Amino acid sequence: MLVEKLMKDVFVDFIRENLQKDERIMIIDADLAKCIGSYPLEKEFPDRALNVGISEQNMASVAAGLASYGFIPFITSFGPFATRRICDQIMISICYARQNVKIVGTDPGISAELNGGTHMALEDIGVLRSIPHIVIYEPTDNVEFAAMLPQIRDHVGPVYIRMFRKCPPPVYKEDEKGFDLFKAKVYKEGKDVSLIASGLMVSTAIEAAGLLEKEGISAEVIVCPTIKPIDAATVIASAKKTRAVVTCENHNVMGALRSAVAEVLSEECPTVLQSVGVKEQFGEVGKINYLRKVFHMEAADIVAAAKKAITQKI
Repeated sequence: MLVEKLMKDVFVDFIRENLQKDERIMIIDADLAKCIGSYPLEKEFPDRALNVGISEQNMASVAAGLASYGFIPFITSFGPFATRRICDQIMISICYARQNVKIVGTDPGISAELNGGTHMALEDIGVLRSIPHIVIYEPTDNVEFAAMLPQIRDHVGPVYIRMFRKCPPPVYKEDEKGFDLFKAKVYKEGKDVSLIASGLMVSTAIEAAGLLEKEGISAEVIVCPTIKPIDAATVIASAKKTRAVVTCENHNVMGALRSAVAEVLSEECPTVLQSVGVKEQFGEVGKINYLRKVFHMEAADIVAAAKKAITQKI
């Protein structure tokens, strides 16, 4: 079943299928193909599944060159190596040159777990979001990811995919339809507070909404997988209804979902805003449940933020 797969396997299955039917598709890694699961593709498609070695900047530049000849390259590495290490190449060779490169950064935020603070990308969206012409997408679960990958392939322009490698908590049923790369989804309607969540924090926000419901608080849950461009219309519609918003993200609260939502609200619909995410801290070694406690990213933290936002309503 799709919901039981590792997310990296959903990605590799998609790439394999597209390598078979579209000669423009390529996948390039920087010596982490075994971690990401794409290693077998190097033997199956030796001309279009490449390993450039531990040379991430070169990987980005090679991809930009290939894109200029009509290829559609997907480049893969751990999140910090796929963003901050190659930021200049993303800026100049890919985005400034408007090349059709898809960038996959794995183990976002606290999902880096035992790799620790050096490998824990809590700033990757913030690093890239100010660069023009890039789409930033963080999968919610396998069902959504499988539906979005063809849209990412067909979108002409650079895309950053912030991909969890393991099996994510399921959010959608396998027969769920209507996914749009540029639209947020109203997962649950509510009237008292809006919980706007991305990535691994979506299932946590849903859990928090259930806890709030038990206390008589009606929480709307908005799933916002594409951080840039953010679906402003859905954010505004929910904020106008509830007049209190909580963002929930597996990232530094500066630069990513909270910042995108705050920008929309401040310009279009001034609203009380609280946030759950990492606040002015570096990552550290630990399993994910421990890290959720350390960085105050549990359902109880969302509940507390929601109650605070409600009390701040004008």
